[in-house]
Amino acid sequence: MTNHPIIIPQADPSRRIERFRAEIDEAISQVISSSHYILGTAVETFEEDFANYLGVKNCIGVASGTDALALSLRGLGITTGDEVITTALTFSATAQAILHCGATPLFVDVNPISLCIDPADIEAEITKKTKAIVPVHLFGQPADMKRVMEIASQNGLVVVEDCAQAHGASIAGRKVGSFGDASAFSFYPTKNLGGIGDSGAIMTNDDELATRLRRLRNYGMSNDNRISITIGFNSRIDELQAAILSVLLRHLDDGNRERCQLADEYRRELSGLDLVLPPSSCGAVYHQFVISCKNRDRLSYQLQHQEGIITAVHYNPALHLHSAFKGTTVKSLPRTEYLTERLLSLPIQPEITFGKIKMISESIAKLTG
Repeated sequence: MTNHPIIIPQADPSRRIERFRAEIDEAISQVISSSHYILGTAVETFEEDFANYLGVKNCIGVASGTDALALSLRGLGITTGDEVITTALTFSATAQAILHCGATPLFVDVNPISLCIDPADIEAEITKKTKAIVPVHLFGQPADMKRVMEIASQNGLVVVEDCAQAHGASIAGRKVGSFGDASAFSFYPTKNLGGIGDSGAIMTNDDELATRLRRLRNYGMSNDNRISITIGFNSRIDELQAAILSVLLRHLDDGNRERCQLADEYRRELSGLDLVLPPSSCGAVYHQFVISCKNRDRLSYQLQHQEGIITAVHYNPALHLHSAFKGTTVKSLPRTEYLTERLLSLPIQPEITFGKIKMISESIAKLTG
């Protein structure tokens, strides 16, 4: 079978950057002219703007989404011997951040509709060692934070929301990232709010925690006298990334509305096929549009090589089957394991897919019919 030229990539962050290039170039120019490149006014501005956007008191910019998770857990006292409940249907960083604290991830199963962590499974697996829950708002679909927070409160657990794929997602009008003791965001280029490189942020309404986190990201130093009062890390968001993110933050809601429109179009075009489609949720932001289908790998291969349409698999295998997490606490995860063999992420980035949903859907119908 001959390869078809690529017509539609699965994602291409450069197209979004080009869309807002003039504003981004101006922001970069201002940073270069400022001669203040670390923890300067661009970082302060972005932290304030993103905190206001989410309705959270404190934003602490860090070097990556992984650091945002790990530092949040450390700041909340998670350490060696502790267990942290999370999902195995997510990117590796979620569980690696737990291991970086010396704690052990305790993987539980997911809700088969939202694909997010199942609160019933959380409740069933809490032990004396359990200290925290890390729910993941997967693919831009909000997890059941009302129930997660109830369980945490009843059992004396802290909650760190993994919002790496859910910038702007909401539950009953309240933004995700504002529910937990802390929340972690990634600004990896493909995210709904993505920069040009790695960066992340921690959000919290706890002022004391925010103070600890600002020390942790900057060598344990609390002020400009360069005295480390505790062990810390070099995990600072840089001025250039912050300036770029401030520009793109202004366009985030518009971009999310575009993604919702594209998701609705997919649902119309793909209805009637032997597929399971993402739920229609007024709070979702569709970082990915993920279908569940039989013969997933064959469909993905045919879409690329016969139609020039690139898809992606998120995630197979699930984390509890990765060698890095051998020895972690886990029971059977039948729903997760079933889904990892069937989930397929279709293109949904607006700069790629506007005007293309019908063509993509017709190709899928042809190949699955």
